[in-house]
Amino acid sequence: MSWFERVGHETLESGRDRGRGRAVRAGDRPARRSGIVRFLVGLVVAGGLAGCGFQLRGNVDYAFATLYVNAPTAAPIAVELKRALEGGGTTLVDTAAAGQAILDLSGIADDKQVLSLSGGGRVREYQLTKRVTFSLHDERGRDWLPAAEILIRRSYSFNESEVLAREAQEARLLREMQTDAVQQIVRRLQAARKPA
Repeated sequence: MSWFERVGHETLESGRDRGRGRAVRAGDRPARRSGIVRFLVGLVVAGGLAGCGFQLRGNVDYAFATLYVNAPTAAPIAVELKRALEGGGTTLVDTAAAGQAILDLSGIADDKQVLSLSGGGRVREYQLTKRVTFSLHDERGRDWLPAAEILIRRSYSFNESEVLAREAQEARLLREMQTDAVQQIVRRLQAARKPA
């Protein structure tokens, strides 16, 4: 018997399952251990998330039962805001008279400014700004939330040789800024209280 055959035979003998008499390769044991380790790591992560207070988003409680959103219908932020409010359990109505509260999106503006220039006078960075002005009141004009403004800024570097990629990056940043503005409005609406 050669040395290689003896090593292979010893590995099979040492891995023989005592109770059943079947051969088990020595490499199978670490696979079982790694499965147990994965299970234990998953259990620890789940326990950590539960212990830190993490919860999935559910229905949101507002001080109003129905809401009318007064915004330009073609504005993408209005569409996303309505979707977020309906997803959170809010009942949206079609007229201001039917709503317990009225959300006015009075100003929505996107701006792009040059942030920095290169030594040769070429644009290196741009700054994008999204400004959303809103207020929450009832039909009588009593404020549930005073007029407020959300201002979000993002900057990105610009390279003339990557114009298409930078345009796509700018569009992505504007979408992210819009989503951020919607989330901030929703959080502020949760803090709204009915006027006395």
